[in-house]
Amino acid sequence: MTKLALLDLVPICVGSSPAEALERAAGLARHAESQGYHRYWVAEHHGMPGIGGAATSVVLAHIGAATNTIRIGSGGIMLPNHAPLQVVEQFGTLDALYPGRIDLALGRAPGSDGRVAAALRRGLAGGADHFVQDIMEMQALFAGDPQAGFIATPGAGADPQLWILGSSTYGAQVAAALGLPYGFASHFAPALLDEALAIYRHQFQPSPYLDQPYVMVACNVFAADTEEEARLLASSQQQSFVALRNGRPGRFLPPVEGYFESLPNTAQVMLSDVQRVAAIGTSDQVRDSLRALLARTQADEIIISSAIFDPDARKHSVTIAAEAFRAATT
Repeated sequence: MTKLALLDLVPICVGSSPAEALERAAGLARHAESQGYHRYWVAEHHGMPGIGGAATSVVLAHIGAATNTIRIGSGGIMLPNHAPLQVVEQFGTLDALYPGRIDLALGRAPGSDGRVAAALRRGLAGGADHFVQDIMEMQALFAGDPQAGFIATPGAGADPQLWILGSSTYGAQVAAALGLPYGFASHFAPALLDEALAIYRHQFQPSPYLDQPYVMVACNVFAADTEEEARLLASSQQQSFVALRNGRPGRFLPPVEGYFESLPNTAQVMLSDVQRVAAIGTSDQVRDSLRALLARTQADEIIISSAIFDPDARKHSVTIAAEAFRAATT
């Protein structure tokens, strides 16, 4: 059965604080759980005034305490920023707190620039090149391999579900070679979606973790009672994309009527390109868009990204999306 998941960047809105963003994230996770979502993921970003998920494992501990059954995890941990042992200890701790509910999805991008990488004391040089080696080191630490010379505590014996994330074909090759589930970031980098999925499925090697390919596809979803309202809600995320591309990221902004139409043509083309994988509109419109995406990708799971300024409107969108997903998969 195809599953539905939710990706949260923990938006910090204009006029609000990180504390409020984290409380809203907990409320959203509880709501997603009540609506039948299979998992709730938080993405690691650094140096972004409008994103509150930088300390991803800490945020997940907060989310875990607010929920009961939904899987929670990273979407993802940007591995070049971290020593493998630290990730194993953090997610081993989460697994001890919330056994059977923890996902550890890993990305190769740093999620930052050179200044942030330097502040993290990791640097950009060579970090991404060690991606596969770091994953295998983590697997050995989780397994309690005695060759490490020590036991990761917490960590050894923990069983978070490992994923590989990507927005290019590289992650697809890694996930296939290691026999791990694969998630594609088509909510902001859709260009190589079909090629990456084909590579992953063709090259997949069964492993102790997974005996056949398992694909997750990300989709922007903005749902409301009318198409006009849904398109208005989407304008907050559009503003964030434009600000980021212009090198001026800031707090998450309220929606603006006619925002897309007010942009110069180059910005409209950019937004249309990065948000090609999207479902915007009423329940029926979202259903049709999700059904088409599933037919195109044969995905085992859809994870929706739905950053909306008003928390009540966001919960309503999440509810409509769940209803539309059920209709699209029956």
